[in-house]
Amino acid sequence: MAEPTPGRGGRTTVAIITRNRRDSLLHTLDRLAALPEKPPVIVVDNGSTDGTGEAVRRHPVGARLLSPGRNTGALGRNLAARHATTPYVAFSDDDSWWEPGALKTAEALFDTYPRLGLLASRTLVHPTGEPDPLNRVLAASPLPAQADLPGTPVLGFLGCAAVVRRSAFLDAGGYHPLLFFGAEETLLAYDLTAAGWGVVHEPSLVAHHGPHADERPGRAATVLRNSLLTAWLRRPLPVALRETARLLRAWTRGRPGAGTALAQTLRRLPAALHRRRELPPWVERRIRLLESAQAAQAAQAARENGDRR
Repeated sequence: MAEPTPGRGGRTTVAIITRNRRDSLLHTLDRLAALPEKPPVIVVDNGSTDGTGEAVRRHPVGARLLSPGRNTGALGRNLAARHATTPYVAFSDDDSWWEPGALKTAEALFDTYPRLGLLASRTLVHPTGEPDPLNRVLAASPLPAQADLPGTPVLGFLGCAAVVRRSAFLDAGGYHPLLFFGAEETLLAYDLTAAGWGVVHEPSLVAHHGPHADERPGRAATVLRNSLLTAWLRRPLPVALRETARLLRAWTRGRPGAGTALAQTLRRLPAALHRRRELPPWVERRIRLLESAQAAQAAQAARENGDRR
């Protein structure tokens, strides 16, 4: 896919999805308006009923408002990417924004590394400025460095703090419609990697995130469901069966959300099987390397916690 011609506002569009968080969104738009890069902004309003659309139209950042008329979940990011006219797209949510200079850093990296498809930022939690715990997980990735890519290769990222090469994102299909929202990033990382694009964590790229204290209802079940659906969509059959058995055990042991996740997965399983496309063996080997390292880290942490008791 050919890259679009950059517009007057720069070469990176900031794309935001939002739903019924007008005040938080306006705070984010204020932050984006103050960026020296003056990026074009697209806001996808996922069916808000709190006056979000009118507030976006009045905001001086001059964001383009897309109103699909319903809650599209993470697919709103796909919609924004299709409407962007810049070669790069930086994803934010209504509670996240970019450090001044970060978008220029991303553009320079994409320009230097033609195989680079996605940059996962170093994320700082607002208002304390503490590093998000995911930073450490991404930085510890055991995947080997590659000479034609910056940073650390990874197979996951924070959806509200990543920048993509627009053509790579769209060619990989963007976010999968079956997942809707919640832990949807992993499948996209798999698909980008399988298509030959680099997915890396780059700590010089900084985003800020001020997560809401009130988590969306049902999110725990949604994350469990989407993790299992990802296995059925892309992993070998024994892995999908193993993950299903693991969620069944979690349900029998009373883990919150496990029963709901199983029921939701069963309803979506025929569609998942229809869309199933197993990853290339070399990508599966990378996933297993990552899972082995994570299991070892979890075991070490458990031992250390036991020693402190």
